[in-house]
Amino acid sequence: MVREKIRISTRTLQWKCVESRVDSKRLYYGRFILSPLMKGQADTIGIAMRRVLLGEIEGTCITRAKSEKISHEYSTIVGIQEPVHEILMNLKEIVLRSNLYGPRDASICFKGPGYVTAEDIILPPSVEIVDNTQHIANLTDPIHFCIELKIERNRGYCIKTLKNSQDGSYPIDAVFMPVKNVNHSIHSYVNGNEKQEILFIEIWTNGSLTPKEALCEASRNLIDLFIPFLHAEEDNFNLENNQHKVTLPLFTFHDILAKARLRKNKKEIALKSIFIDQLELPPRIYNCLKRSNIHTLLELFNNSKEDLMKMEHFRIEDIKYLLDILEIEKNFA
Repeated sequence: MVREKIRISTRTLQWKCVESRVDSKRLYYGRFILSPLMKGQADTIGIAMRRVLLGEIEGTCITRAKSEKISHEYSTIVGIQEPVHEILMNLKEIVLRSNLYGPRDASICFKGPGYVTAEDIILPPSVEIVDNTQHIANLTDPIHFCIELKIERNRGYCIKTLKNSQDGSYPIDAVFMPVKNVNHSIHSYVNGNEKQEILFIEIWTNGSLTPKEALCEASRNLIDLFIPFLHAEEDNFNLENNQHKVTLPLFTFHDILAKARLRKNKKEIALKSIFIDQLELPPRIYNCLKRSNIHTLLELFNNSKEDLMKMEHFRIEDIKYLLDILEIEKNFA
């Protein structure tokens, strides 16, 4: 466990990790402060960060299991101590770490007798198991236990339907949220004639990421949600006949890019604020760019055609697709 003394700055807004510990492989804890804040700001930030930490951060889960030996979700398999329902519940408890985009396949093929654990799962590349000791099943006879799994990365949670599968495939309740709990508290104090506040944020995660990583990702996600408002201008709102009827603009990527081109002296700043997530790219192109640490348009434009072609799975057709999407004549030299 790591603890640090809290030192409050009265000049600039600062954040700091004042406590960090690992309670187990699947339970990380971190405590952070942000100060100095004006009265009311701590509650505004704390509520927003808690909602984003719990609902907007992506996690990886097993979402489906399939086996020819499974006749019903509540059936039993000869030679296996646990019923099928309990095996599915054990699979649900497995914590994964990944940077996946799109579903992936995994599998288990184990010959009994013996204990099947998370370590026996054959995983796709870029997927890791946080706790390999997680129990799955106990095989009491010399039988083959083979099961196919579906792994996905998403946010929030997904509740399975009650419809029975005809091919031995069963959905698993997926809790994608890597943050288990978030608390925020406020300490008020007087600095001269002004009331100021200190925001304390406590974060518990499942081990797939640290509380500090969760806090940074939540901050980026929160910023992304407000990016469209940075480009809002008064002339985008149309008041008709003084009836207070407001026509809201459609903040499409093309509109934002057009404005950036009209302001050549501010182009670089605008491109830094536009993320490739706003382009709605096909998953393969999006994954290629993300794996190469290309997150904004400015980073994309700083790469030449040759640089892009060096990326794994990136093709010349993808460059043409990007040019069509951007509707801009950019010479990748």
